[in-house]
Amino acid sequence: MRCLLCAHRCTILPGRAGVCKVRVNEAGVLRTLVLNRLVSASADPVEKKPLFHFLPGERAFSIATAGCNFRCRYCQNWQISQAPRDSDDVPGTVTPPEDVVATAIRMRCSIVAYTYTEPTIFFETAEAVGLLARQAGLKNVFVTNGYLTPEAVDRARAFLDAANVDLKGFDDRRYRRTCGATLKGVLEGIDALLAAGVWVEITTLVVPGVNDSQEELAAIARHIAGLSPDLPWHVSRYHPDYRMTAGAPTSLASLERARSAGKAAGLRYVYLGNVSGHASESTTCPNCATMVLSRAGFALAANCLREGRCPACGWNIAGVWAP
Repeated sequence: MRCLLCAHRCTILPGRAGVCKVRVNEAGVLRTLVLNRLVSASADPVEKKPLFHFLPGERAFSIATAGCNFRCRYCQNWQISQAPRDSDDVPGTVTPPEDVVATAIRMRCSIVAYTYTEPTIFFETAEAVGLLARQAGLKNVFVTNGYLTPEAVDRARAFLDAANVDLKGFDDRRYRRTCGATLKGVLEGIDALLAAGVWVEITTLVVPGVNDSQEELAAIARHIAGLSPDLPWHVSRYHPDYRMTAGAPTSLASLERARSAGKAAGLRYVYLGNVSGHASESTTCPNCATMVLSRAGFALAANCLREGRCPACGWNIAGVWAP
């Protein structure tokens, strides 16, 4: 059997599993082991995804199943993302899609987010929930490593509104060694999401000694700017975890160098992540520098936009500002 959800495009022999360890070939039938088996469900600000230019201040009901199609050595959610690989365990509580949507509405969430692990590997669950959520007037967002195939993105168009894509670097050899994936597959996934009309923001976790060189950060910034200078780029602080427990968290100086690289490449919106209180948490108008969205951590403090425009000069701030 050939799985077409992610860029691994696994050929799965009978009785075996794909790279993600949660998709198996059972007598010629491709089956998911995580169908509706949630390991996490909670309400978050949409800013925590992070999505800063998509319905600011709204609440997202966030769900995940176990598993991932990457094996990042510094995974920050390894306890659930790597459980099927590390322990042959597929934890989770079966939760019908109808219950997910009902809970989201009860908790006053206008968005359902598929996050914490990789939504591509629980696509059937995301699709079932997403279609019901859209019928109920809710939006849907992926927080993803970007390794979706064009076929998966085309199917997701029926329900997906926005995505934050984790672009982990710009070196293919390191992608293969550290994450077990290719840079090309991620870049093609980003292209497919943009072509499908999905609102996209990009995050790079800046890992000391891995992807924090000025050359690599500049290469990431140039690529994003080449797609669109209006694509928001979140450069986030890393902390040692999983199989990379030595070393120190990312320095503020490294993050600020990354932000400078983004600005030098022409990106209009570059944010520092996991650095509460930094001025870059807020959105300023690229034309006149007026603050249009003020944030404190993951909380929206003030929204000064007028129909998506700067109140001072009228500049159109790229984003999705109304349901």
